[in-house]
Amino acid sequence: MTDIILHDIDPLLLDRIKRVANGRSWPLQEALLHLLEHGLFAVEAEMAARFNDSDANALRAAIAALEGIPSDPGFSLIGRMDRPSDVQTPTLENSGLTDVDRDLMAYAQKA
Repeated sequence: MTDIILHDIDPLLLDRIKRVANGRSWPLQEALLHLLEHGLFAVEAEMAARFNDSDANALRAAIAALEGIPSDPGFSLIGRMDRPSDVQTPTLENSGLTDVDRDLMAYAQKA
């Protein structure tokens, strides 16, 4: 394995690394390797979550196009209106068993 030498490391950073090593009962080298690996994963994940310029421009254009659509009082109320009083929907308890319910009951009886 390659040796890693850190010159002029901040004393506070070194203290934090030592606390991790002591808290996990790891040798300092193992703690450094672990922290380096996990820090690298975090940075790579952050980089992967970013859009490239082309994707960012496409998203900006799509959002601008959507913002330009005039409000429609019908579609904007979907899921926000009260159900009309003349519409009757059965409650879940009265709608009967589904295939999933039957499968779960059969599994529970086997156990």
